[in-house]
Amino acid sequence: MSSCGAVKNACHKNLMLINFTKMHGLGNDFIVIDAINQTIELMPEQIRFLADRHFGVGCDQLLMVEKPVKANADFKYRIFNADGSEVAQCGNGARCFARFVRDKKLSAKDDITVDTDAGQLELHVDGGGLITVNMGIPRHEPEQIPLLMPEEAKLYRVEIDGVPVEFAAVSMGNPHAVIQVDDVATALVESIGAQMECHKLFPQRVNVGFMQIIDRHRINLRVYERGAAETLACGSGACAAVVAGIDRNLLDAKVSVRLPGGELTVEWAGRGCPVMMSGPAVSIYEGQIRL
Repeated sequence: MSSCGAVKNACHKNLMLINFTKMHGLGNDFIVIDAINQTIELMPEQIRFLADRHFGVGCDQLLMVEKPVKANADFKYRIFNADGSEVAQCGNGARCFARFVRDKKLSAKDDITVDTDAGQLELHVDGGGLITVNMGIPRHEPEQIPLLMPEEAKLYRVEIDGVPVEFAAVSMGNPHAVIQVDDVATALVESIGAQMECHKLFPQRVNVGFMQIIDRHRINLRVYERGAAETLACGSGACAAVVAGIDRNLLDAKVSVRLPGGELTVEWAGRGCPVMMSGPAVSIYEGQIRL
């Protein structure tokens, strides 16, 4: 064997073949990987390659299905942004997670418990194809968001390009800032979202929601997600926006959230209660890729 052939064979042995599923929840798209039945170790640069829409597969986030940590859980759920950073929560991803484990026959349950770095999630698959996620109890205390403010308030203020911007802040297992706007179509999502995402007030960065209230039961929403820029839908962002609106007595307990990619239903009974989010999850295709 020539030395060139030996090098090629050695390089080939070091390649990792990954089976994946491409999915989306209202256009918020994911690469979902079964890390139970295949051994997967991904570096941030490999995740960035997979997420690249020109050279890789393309996604907003990459989801990993792993063995559970706690005895009462069915799986562990890990989420990686397109920039390779790991985060603790993704509502649209959670719905895709439930659809994936059912489609792959990893679970036949209608009610699925998953461990996450933000605590446990309860996922329910109904007969009509919708999936409801118990997103847990939202947190408002600045240190739990985290937000570098001395005390909790309904609204906070920050200056962006010299202009004051008011926002509500809440954690849904990941940090969210919610800005009320007159019209999401003209909101400065890209410029304000990018600057707020990395603002010094948010030591773990932040997802920024732009909420237009139609009436007490309906809102329009666009979300600039940390590590992914604006996406077509953000489940945890929809929950955060509804929580912020209900907390300020602007919305009722059940709200239809219209995002660029489609519609979610979010219900919240108030402080100390969990947020329930319902919506679809769709498999697009199966694939294999070598890294």
